[in-house]
Formats: sequence, structure tokens, C-alpha cells
Amino acid sequence: MPNTFRHKSPYSKKEKFLRLLWGCVQSTLFRWSPRPLWPFRNALLRLFQAQIGNNVRIYNSARISYPWLLSVGDETSIGDEVIVYNLGRITIGQRVTLSQRSHLCAGTHDYSNIDMALIRSSITINNDAWICTEAFVGPGVIVGEGTIVAARAVVVKNVLPWTIVAGNPAQLVKERPRFHDQ
Repeated sequence: MPNTFRHKSPYSKKEKFLRLLWGCVQSTLFRWSPRPLWPFRNALLRLFQAQIGNNVRIYNSARISYPWLLSVGDETSIGDEVIVYNLGRITIGQRVTLSQRSHLCAGTHDYSNIDMALIRSSITINNDAWICTEAFVGPGVIVGEGTIVAARAVVVKNVLPWTIVAGNPAQLVKERPRFHDQ
């Protein structure tokens, strides 16, 4: 019996156009900009409606899927080759560090349905968190204030504030001292 399943795109025509336009900008102007030109890259992201705070450092090799679904707080750093796959809104707080090759993935598919419909989730990384090298933060996750997600950890559930988590799946290693704004 022939398969009568017909895929319907989850993206509007406007979103497809913006994705194409952003892809061209990101693969040229953004990517080719010299490393210290943080303000230039921030301005490009703002042109695409990203909410970017003050003194934000986003490396030119970072990959951001949809700037219009991104909010980044003051004094945050998004390192080399970080993947921000923000099918849903990703909110990154103040003084957050996303280390090299870390991956934020705000989307998945409905595996319980034959059409595997796209599910756009959100991710929130609260103030003073550190997502270490090659860590993965999955859809719908909230990373608490001051949390450290260890290198190569896989976070698929919310993480309590001021804790350190590691492993796959990420588990509590220990609590951190609580620091207050200076």
C-alpha cells in the first residue's frame, strides 16, 4: 500500500525567507568578521531582532539558528563553535559562559506520531551559569542561576541553582557557594 503521508512544513514563508537571509549573513559577514569585532556581530544579530545585552562576546564561529528567538544578557560570552539551535526561544542570562562547542537544542520531534511533527521548546540559562565544553542542553530545560554544567554533560531535565552537574544524563555532583552581585 503506498504511503499517503504528506509532510507540511512547520515554517511560514516569512520565516523561510528570514532563515535564508540570516544564513547568508551568518555564513559571510558574521563568520568572516575578525574575532575582536564583538560589537559588529552583536549589531548583526540585533538587525535580525535578537535581544543582545551590553558587553556580550559572541565568537564568529558560533552558530545561531534564529536570532529573532534569542535573548542574551549583559556580559555573557558565547564561545567558539557553540551551537544555538533555537527552534524555540532561548533566553541566556547575565554573566553566562557558553564554552566552546557547547550545544543548546530547543527543538525535538513528536516521536509518538507518524509525521514526527516538530516541537519547538524553550531553553533558559539563568544568570552566572557556565555551560562547559561540549555540554548539551536539551529542549525545555531551565538551568538554574549559578549552575555549572560540566564538560560533555547531557542535560535533559531542569537543573537547580548553584549546583554542579555532570554525566549523561547529567546528575548532581555537588552544590556551589552562592555568590551575590558585586
